[in-house]
Amino acid sequence: MQSKYKVGLMRLNLWAAASLLILLAYLSERLSSTLLLVLASVWLMVTASLLEMSHRRPATVPWQLLPGLLLAGLLLADPERHALWLWVWPALLMLPQPGWVLALTCLLAALTWWLLADMLGIEQTLFSGLVLLPLMLLGLARNRHLLPTRATARQRMRLVPGLPLWSGHQLSADLRRERARCRREGVHAELMLLRTSRHQLWPIAQDLCRLTHEFENCYRLDHRTLATLLLSRDDKQASERRHTLLKGLRPSAKVRFASLNELGTLEEAVQRFERQREEIQVETESVHG
Repeated sequence: MQSKYKVGLMRLNLWAAASLLILLAYLSERLSSTLLLVLASVWLMVTASLLEMSHRRPATVPWQLLPGLLLAGLLLADPERHALWLWVWPALLMLPQPGWVLALTCLLAALTWWLLADMLGIEQTLFSGLVLLPLMLLGLARNRHLLPTRATARQRMRLVPGLPLWSGHQLSADLRRERARCRREGVHAELMLLRTSRHQLWPIAQDLCRLTHEFENCYRLDHRTLATLLLSRDDKQASERRHTLLKGLRPSAKVRFASLNELGTLEEAVQRFERQREEIQVETESVHG
């Protein structure tokens, strides 16, 4: 199944869950439960809306903390009505999150289970704990099992569906391939590095992808730095392309162009770029600091 169909199905499920929570909020008799259910439905709707643009919030901690905090609040605010939600904890453990967030989620699960003991009684409390514990262990095991897959995906996959924007790990491999092809075919190639502010990064990334050719990839090296490989017939066309890119991109950015034949390693190029004082610098036949 192609990823776009998986995204569409996932979004549909999230919207359905959000609608169900809105219905439960409408039927809820306590104001605290109503507010928590509305917040949870808003979280699901925003998540569904940003699903294809998850590069904007790839793993921000507040975003990961919200579902666990909302679930704990719901169980504490109205345990008589929502005690069944205790079984949602194992599913939350499968979400991608830092280790300390996982620990906090486990702590909240244990706390809510313990606070429900007076309402459930000794027998039901012990039975629910014996069932909940292995389910949570399965959730943790699933989370750990997916870690290598997530790490590999972050290194190789496109950061934005539909745009030729890739991670910085892909650039190192593409540099070797393009340098060999340029030497073989006599094509002029340059690496363009661009640094801007965090809030301008994604608008400029979209402009950069729009201004480059379909066969040229763009890359995000960090939260402020973009890169692209520019392919031209000769030096004259390369100069014209530099002028076009600088004219089409937004201001407040530091830019460096470096010929692939004089580039060296990507790490060296980035270090020279960090030391650069001028807004625009071009490396052609020789390398300047």
